[in-house]
Amino acid sequence: MPNIFDNINQNLLPHLRQTLDLAYRADFCVGYFNMRGWRELDSHIQQWTGGAGAQCRLLVGMQRLPKDELRKYFSFQESGERMDNKTAVLLRQRLAQEFREQLIIGPPTNDDEAGLRRLAQQIRDGQVVVKLFLRHPLHAKLYLLFRQDFHTPIIGYTGSSNLTFSGLSGQGELNLDVVEQDAANKLAHWFEERWDDRWCVDISQELVDIIDESWAGEKLIPPYHIYLKMAYHLSREARAGLSEFTIPREFNDKLFDFQTAAVKIAARHLNQRGGVLIGDVVGLGKTIMATAVAKIFEEDYLMDTLILCPKNLVKMWEWYASEYRLHAKVMSITRVQQELPDLRRYRLVLIDESHNLRNREGKRYRAIQEYIQKNDSRCILLSATPYNKTYLDLSSQLRLFMPETADLGIRPEHLLRELTEVEFVRRHQAPLRSLEAFEKSEHADDWRELMSLFMVRRTRSFIRDNYAFTDEGNGRKYLRFADGSRAYFPDRHPRRATFSINESDPTDQYARMYDESVVDTINGLNLPRYGLGNYIRKKPAQPPTPREAKIIDDLSRGGRRLMGFSRTNLFKRLESSGYAFLLSVERHILRNYIFIHALENNLELPIGTQGAEMLDTRFEDEDAEAVDYATDELFDDDTGEMAEATVIIDMAPQRSEAARTESYGTSRLWAACFVF
Repeated sequence: MPNIFDNINQNLLPHLRQTLDLAYRADFCVGYFNMRGWRELDSHIQQWTGGAGAQCRLLVGMQRLPKDELRKYFSFQESGERMDNKTAVLLRQRLAQEFREQLIIGPPTNDDEAGLRRLAQQIRDGQVVVKLFLRHPLHAKLYLLFRQDFHTPIIGYTGSSNLTFSGLSGQGELNLDVVEQDAANKLAHWFEERWDDRWCVDISQELVDIIDESWAGEKLIPPYHIYLKMAYHLSREARAGLSEFTIPREFNDKLFDFQTAAVKIAARHLNQRGGVLIGDVVGLGKTIMATAVAKIFEEDYLMDTLILCPKNLVKMWEWYASEYRLHAKVMSITRVQQELPDLRRYRLVLIDESHNLRNREGKRYRAIQEYIQKNDSRCILLSATPYNKTYLDLSSQLRLFMPETADLGIRPEHLLRELTEVEFVRRHQAPLRSLEAFEKSEHADDWRELMSLFMVRRTRSFIRDNYAFTDEGNGRKYLRFADGSRAYFPDRHPRRATFSINESDPTDQYARMYDESVVDTINGLNLPRYGLGNYIRKKPAQPPTPREAKIIDDLSRGGRRLMGFSRTNLFKRLESSGYAFLLSVERHILRNYIFIHALENNLELPIGTQGAEMLDTRFEDEDAEAVDYATDELFDDDTGEMAEATVIIDMAPQRSEAARTESYGTSRLWAACFVF
């Protein structure tokens, strides 16, 4: 009476192992072979000497998927399949590919690695031979074991279990043991006929090669290959964008190669996630690139564009829209509160200088956000300095088009490793894969991972190293225009300029500029407007609101830095020219009058939203990136390379200084919070 092995009341795997321990060779025939599952049996075959008569012969059938079986059954064509050499080669290649794909499913483990290495070694030692049966699909599951036993030299197991862990012990199956020797001999004869069939091919070496070339191979992988593999996967989004979109013909002879790549990648982000931030550093042509992205979506998705920009850039954007035949409405950012509520739907919104939209409580911010969300508009953001104070600067811009609880597909892993998932949920009650969750993280790596989904950002040094050509005559780097002309990156060669100072000459401008009285005067400025934290009332008559309390706390921490920036700016203006210095002084005096008026009339103080960065020369000087900027912890910035902006990229009227310094709204505090 045969025994039943259904993996419920009785498992097949333990009995198969016990029989293998007493056997000297085995013949297995299965419809499916999982190479990782071999480790369930490999130790019991390791003791065999290998070679003919002392090995495990494994016959794998070409099993069809259920959908292929149905397709074949209901086919109108006759099923008279004939095998030939060409078909055999194709089937052999297909199965080899299936084995390769087995090894990329699921995370690899140490046990899997050791098991695969043992399988490869056992094949090399002749302990295991694997053949592929090609004559027809073979679904049989048969395990024959040969023993030195007079009464039962052959024991067989047949039924439904494939050579996988689940088939041998996991899922419900139906198998019987065959100990009656006449039946066992007939099964052995049946196996021999198929093993010796003309269309039964040896694939042992292919399996060894597949294992050796995989993560389980014993040969060490060169670090450079690992680097290439990581780069390949990390660049998946960029590669998809490069192949997915085509540059409109209006831009065929207008864009450099690095701009073409940025446009396609930005279009991919915009299409996949509803928004993109083009954050290339100053001078690389963000305006024309954004126009090209908008044109792509106009042609491919019939989207009209609403362009929001500083007031003094309206004419520039109107020029771009006209020049490249973009169906767009250009609106000054100062008009959004009045016009957006009644404006018709624009499915694409382009926001220039988006870094100024960081105050979520601001009326302009809310007006723009409500319009985008109400009309389900996609959003293109432009900013050379998307991150100024905190990481919330970035999330505020993303929130314009991205709900804070939307599923991003990624999590702030560094924060979660620090807190654990349970503690994070307990503290913040935020979805783990949301923008709201990232806002709780102070880890730069989390924000890099997030912004890689939404931002395109390159530096001039990156462009020079990866897109520039080298002049063989002088070795200089250059970019090539469509007409063949060249735009060289300038070589910066510092030269010493000597001049004499005659302190006794009242007309010597250098002597007057560096006079101790001038230096002492600037250093002696109190600058109370930039050190408001020093004048906060300890016990105001009316306690500040939570929002005001946060602003006051920021003022307390940033006061010295603000005053230092202001003094440095005055020195730089003085070195620039007398006119620039006088203009800066006039601005300071004018703003002081505004403060005095607010104090005398107990009005709100217009402290501004920009904070310390309003005094940073990056926002006013042409030599913007010649100063240290704290974004290097998040983005790769070029420092000291702003002079290279002489390679002109924008082919339209350039931005004015005022455009870079315009502030979209102000933060205000009641004068009653301070004592002067």
